[in-house]
Amino acid sequence: MRDQPAARVYAVVGPTATGKSDLAELIAARLGGEIVSADSMQVYRGMDVGTAKVPADERHVPYHCLDMVEPGEPYSAARYQRDAREAIDGILARNGVAVVCGGTGLYVRAALDEMDFPSGEQEANQVRERYQRLAEEVGAEGLHDELRRRDPESAQLIHPHNVRRVIRALELLDEGRTTYARQHEGLWVFRPRYDARYVGLTMDREALYQRINRRVDLMVNGGLADEIRRLVEAGFAQALTAPQAIGYKELVGPVMLGQGPGDPDFDAGVEQIKTASRRYAKRQLTWFSKDSRITWFSRDPNDRDSLARIADQVC
Repeated sequence: MRDQPAARVYAVVGPTATGKSDLAELIAARLGGEIVSADSMQVYRGMDVGTAKVPADERHVPYHCLDMVEPGEPYSAARYQRDAREAIDGILARNGVAVVCGGTGLYVRAALDEMDFPSGEQEANQVRERYQRLAEEVGAEGLHDELRRRDPESAQLIHPHNVRRVIRALELLDEGRTTYARQHEGLWVFRPRYDARYVGLTMDREALYQRINRRVDLMVNGGLADEIRRLVEAGFAQALTAPQAIGYKELVGPVMLGQGPGDPDFDAGVEQIKTASRRYAKRQLTWFSKDSRITWFSRDPNDRDSLARIADQVC
């Protein structure tokens, strides 16, 4: 990529635990750039250890789209689109380079491509509240069964544990609007908003899974239980048990019971985090593999200089 003209916008993407943040910092530092996070969980304040957020004192370039809202506050891809574009446009106006970095594929697309999001996704309404109560009664699987009965095509696109999207799909049915499946059928038609250069970071699958496991252990040793306890005491327990809150929902129960490393339920929760994180990495790879604009680089986790060499090729 080095023989190409310098870009003003970069995207560093790929599965969790590959080292995207480190690579993005290298690229941003070399090009006088700033990082725009594209991680759907790092927007929440206080959720730092469990989301692998780069600590403030370890950031060597400016960061945007971190710590935007309190846990539990609604934050959608549509809202992220507005925030990310404001950050990108500001960086470009300062003659800087914007480096969008993250593993939430929809957020990357929302920031860099022309994507329209339905209005009304965050406003409270009686239909949504009814389905939220139903989810509490029958569970995530039961709610997904209801969607599959009424709209099997949309149900195929939504993970059974993604309650928020299942509820949204049911809302669309009740409102008589275009179904969730129809709204998303054009998802892979790219309409770029920026002339961005896409960099994908990956590694050998087995090495990646080992790295994920080690990172979870580091999170536990780095104070994850204390972070969860503080968030629970601050009143955010419900937000931490949301289906997408990998790294938190598995340990809220044990932490609230006063458990920690060495206790059976806590240790079982740690293993669940590892399993969920590996599955998430597979879903990320599937998502990003559909984007032909990405130039992929394979990182050698045993080579300390491999990221620097990748940065050399990108810059």
